[in-house]
Amino acid sequence: MYLSTEEKGKIFEKHGKSKTDTGSAEGQIALFTYRIAHLTTHLKANHKDYNTERSLVMLVGKRRALLDYLMKKDILRYRAIIKELGLRK
Repeated sequence: MYLSTEEKGKIFEKHGKSKTDTGSAEGQIALFTYRIAHLTTHLKANHKDYNTERSLVMLVGKRRALLDYLMKKDILRYRAIIKELGLRK
């Protein structure tokens, strides 16, 4: 698999509150961003893989919904995660 549990732990430890806190919005957004980058590189090589393209679009929508939630809930956390991950608004 492309993402081992150790790598997931590192993502959640860096962007979330702790390694085991997998439910925080920041951790989920960081994980989605990692998966989006992986799927994007896959689609560059396999441009006719429409199932992966659909999954990518759905994942981007999930990340956008979490970012919208975080923006309404706490604007400072939203700005921090956007800056940390290098996302554009």
